[in-house]
Amino acid sequence: ISQGIQLARVQDLVRYWGSDYDWRNAEKELNALPQFITRIDGVDIHFIHVRSRHPNALPVILTHGWPGSIFEFTKVIGPLTDPTAYGGKAEDAFDVIIPSIPGYGFSGHPTDLGWGPDRVARAWDTLVKRLGYTRYVSQGGDHGSVISDALARQAPKGLLGIHLNMPATVPGALMKGINSGDPAPADLSAPERNTYDSLKEFFGRNAAYGAMMVTRPQTIGYTFSDSPVGLASFIYEKFAQWSDSNGEPESVLSRDEMLNDITLYWLTNSGASGARFYWENNNNNFSADAQKTKDIKIPVGITVFPKEIYQAPESWSRQAYPSLTYYHQVDHGGHFAAWEQPGIFSSELRDAFRKLR
Repeated sequence: ISQGIQLARVQDLVRYWGSDYDWRNAEKELNALPQFITRIDGVDIHFIHVRSRHPNALPVILTHGWPGSIFEFTKVIGPLTDPTAYGGKAEDAFDVIIPSIPGYGFSGHPTDLGWGPDRVARAWDTLVKRLGYTRYVSQGGDHGSVISDALARQAPKGLLGIHLNMPATVPGALMKGINSGDPAPADLSAPERNTYDSLKEFFGRNAAYGAMMVTRPQTIGYTFSDSPVGLASFIYEKFAQWSDSNGEPESVLSRDEMLNDITLYWLTNSGASGARFYWENNNNNFSADAQKTKDIKIPVGITVFPKEIYQAPESWSRQAYPSLTYYHQVDHGGHFAAWEQPGIFSSELRDAFRKLR
């Protein structure tokens, strides 16, 4: 995969997509869930909303990233809303809200500028309040992480805490060194050095996709909108590279699951509009300084998955988030944590938010 996803793998995926895959099964999966559209700040927001049968369930808003979608979270709806059916306790139940970020999936595609993390965060608070909730928590990875960070900085009334699986913990000075390709400073601990080196490798060899979308989302968007094979190969590479699968994404996600996500991007023409979120955010996903994490005062929980793009050291996490109340490293899972490891993910949310109920 050093030069990109292999031709034979793309051919196999596309052949299956054209001959055996059935989008109608994805429709059935989604249509079995309560879905809604509401207009907020001039844009239609599509979301799934599942209430728990257990009393006093804690509302949680789950935000996807790129190249994910609402499909990332469908496997955790059951464990979160009905924990007793999955070996958990009724007092750990959640009401689950899963919106599509503007520009993604069945949400509207903004035609004006400014739909970055801060504006989406304000829309999420409006959505939760519109559903009648007065208290809630937020969870996210990738884009969902920066949106949850933004929510926490804004600290709207009723937001009790956030949980992140791709937090922004890298100190600003170290981020500059990583971007410049400098050797790791000698005073870093072993976990910090490992993270520094892995991020240097990521930005040096694996982050071209982000550079394209940060600088020219419209241009790369033509490819996404014109070529289903181009779109599929671009996304499939990330499934292979970012999942905990040793480059074999089918070992953790079925072809149908991956194609559900890819097809959603294709059918809703979300390639360019989804890429535009990178332009709005300027790809500031890892820098604690860029995300102003020290301004966050409400409780923060972090779960580190071993095959995430980078593993946030506890030292950096506590420095970046002074209000950190939960930090845990787990043994399995990658960038698509809820999708790959729904059991672990659900357990982590229960543990992280238990004291906030």
